[in-house]
Amino acid sequence: MRLEKIIARSRIIDLHSSTLRGALEELLSVCAEKFDDLKPESLLRGLLARESTMTTYLGHGVSLPHVRVKMKRRYILAIGRSRTGIRHEGTNDEERVNLIFMLLAGDRAPNYLQVLASIARQVREPELVQNLANAPDLDTLYERLVGGFDGIRPVQAQQNRTNRLLFREAQRVASGAACSAIMVFGDTFIGGIPAGILRSKIKTILVSRNAVEQPASEDKEDFNVTLQVRAFSNQRMSQLRSAILMALTHGALNFTDRICCIGGVAGSNQFDTLSVVEIEREFQTLLTGRNDLLPVDVKPEVLERVIAVATELAIEGREGKPVGSLFVVGDINKVEKLSKPLVLNPFYGYKEEDRNILNPFMDETVKEFSSIDGAFLIGGDGVLESAGSLIQAVDPEHSLPGGLGSRHAAAAAISLKAQCIAIVVSSSGQVTLFRRGVMLPLMDRRSQ
Repeated sequence: MRLEKIIARSRIIDLHSSTLRGALEELLSVCAEKFDDLKPESLLRGLLARESTMTTYLGHGVSLPHVRVKMKRRYILAIGRSRTGIRHEGTNDEERVNLIFMLLAGDRAPNYLQVLASIARQVREPELVQNLANAPDLDTLYERLVGGFDGIRPVQAQQNRTNRLLFREAQRVASGAACSAIMVFGDTFIGGIPAGILRSKIKTILVSRNAVEQPASEDKEDFNVTLQVRAFSNQRMSQLRSAILMALTHGALNFTDRICCIGGVAGSNQFDTLSVVEIEREFQTLLTGRNDLLPVDVKPEVLERVIAVATELAIEGREGKPVGSLFVVGDINKVEKLSKPLVLNPFYGYKEEDRNILNPFMDETVKEFSSIDGAFLIGGDGVLESAGSLIQAVDPEHSLPGGLGSRHAAAAAISLKAQCIAIVVSSSGQVTLFRRGVMLPLMDRRSQ
């Protein structure tokens, strides 16, 4: 979502407190000046109670305290900057919080976790955080937050001409190859796709790993569909496969579609690659004549988030060391009957909202627990039911390619016995998806 829709210049302040409690009191006071039905004392207790359950520190000097409350408005966002820094329980001894984004959400606000995740993603970039924290005044901070920050490289006129030429060629190729859509990789451009580049009568899909916005164009119909796909590796084909997979689960594409894809190196401001993909051929081993890739109870955004966490684990490992892990998503009742705990369940007793994979604060928790033997069991709505579970499903009728271990065998078996999707991260950096016992490689770090 766009931050400017829920923030106001009047709710951006310089903080004077040196403690988190004092900073929250300052931010709540600013909110109460505008909305007199808010009860700062009650909200403060709720914010601190959540903080005691799970830290809201995001890293890089940013904290995102949040709480749900009964109010008419959907969301209120207040932002505080501390030049001296605030001590926070989620930081180490030397770290300090310089920016606090306090989110108040109505108890009936839709897509609460998605909004929280969207804000978290936008304020996690170190360069953006530094530009906001070092803004000379609050007006500049506001402008940098809602309109981008200094240092964005403009697209040169020559690049624009080349990009228009390539996109026109993409249209010709798409028309000649009877493609049903053109997929555009938006991360090619810093600060959004320049106005006037995209003019197409063919269905156009924008894909980006960041919060997806319409380009700065007067033509509001540039994109028919916009998708945020966080689960990107640095490999072009892995990016393409992840994007198509998410488009399929969101219903933006069909298995019988042929699409034309155009993109370039992230941040280069230059299209450089054009390709045509027949989805059925690309995913033929997984489809097996059926079009129910996504289990009926699994939300597309849940699958995307799980793949994103798996991809990050494969690329980054944990504390500099490679890790292997298994995620099982969907048909949770049957999956639990086909598994047993190896350790005490670390998610037991927490609210479903707090242990939902869509909650951005669960990323680090899941990555930390990835070192536990066994699988993560996740409901189709994203709720993490357990970690460290032994999958007991067995599939003696199918064999896997050589080199794949017990995690892959368990993933194949459980995806065949239950209506679920299993995702395996191997210690060698591979990410593999299993559906109905069939495997689909999503990424292999060894080939990067």
